[in-house]
Amino acid sequence: MSLILALAAAIFFAVGTVLQQRVARTATEEEAASAGFLLRLARKPLWLAGIVADAGGFVCQAIALGIGRIVVVQPVLATSLVFALPFGAWLDGRRVTHREMWAAAAVTGGLAAFLVLADPSGGKPDASTAAWLVAFAVSAVLCGAAWVAARGASPMRRAVLLGCATGILFGLSAGLTKATVEELDDGILNVFEHWHVYALAVVGYVSMSLSQASLQTGALGAAVATQMALDPITSVVLGTLAFDEQLHDTPLGAIAALGGIAVMIGGIVALAVQSPAPAEAASLAEA
Repeated sequence: MSLILALAAAIFFAVGTVLQQRVARTATEEEAASAGFLLRLARKPLWLAGIVADAGGFVCQAIALGIGRIVVVQPVLATSLVFALPFGAWLDGRRVTHREMWAAAAVTGGLAAFLVLADPSGGKPDASTAAWLVAFAVSAVLCGAAWVAARGASPMRRAVLLGCATGILFGLSAGLTKATVEELDDGILNVFEHWHVYALAVVGYVSMSLSQASLQTGALGAAVATQMALDPITSVVLGTLAFDEQLHDTPLGAIAALGGIAVMIGGIVALAVQSPAPAEAASLAEA
């Protein structure tokens, strides 16, 4: 059931991303860097429709994380790109190429291999305080560095850097979401007695701002690919190190499972390279 819900979330997120990108790309770089960027976007009906789709995706994701494991749910969400690029191509009036189809097959095949080989087990409802502090510190340093490096960079590099920061925060949000959902067992009011829900609100707002800033560049493939690539990487690291989720009983099995993730990420990058113009594709591959 968690896999089905995660796949449904991926579809919702794909629709929301494409709709939001069509609005966000009309803004300037200065507007995207401002604190009130989301409030300005909220005045656009098409962007709000994308937020509604995202809300549906978040509900499916939250339920999936509540009954499943981070190392399973988040990699499945990476298939959002498989749905987003064809949907975006349809709205833009272009055809999906054979190379895009092969790249999409690599994403789904790599994901399937990971899920079969990983044989995930174990896990706990919440990470320790020390683990959360380390996760927040590392995420702040990496995302801060990416945000600083993105200022004044070319649109393609800005999309890549901001997309990476977004993906890291998406993975962090997944851990906070799981911890928050687990607290629902003691009643909905119990959620507001713990810090996770407030941290989730802050991380969620920052990740949404960075996501819209990456989409504002107009490089949909680069923005979505880096978000979807860094999300499962961060989630697998957080799930195994902080939530004690196990990928496989043997080191060889775990390595093979991570190989599936590598294939999936390769397909994500290949899908993204197909969407920009040739010059932009070269810049993305270099980044």
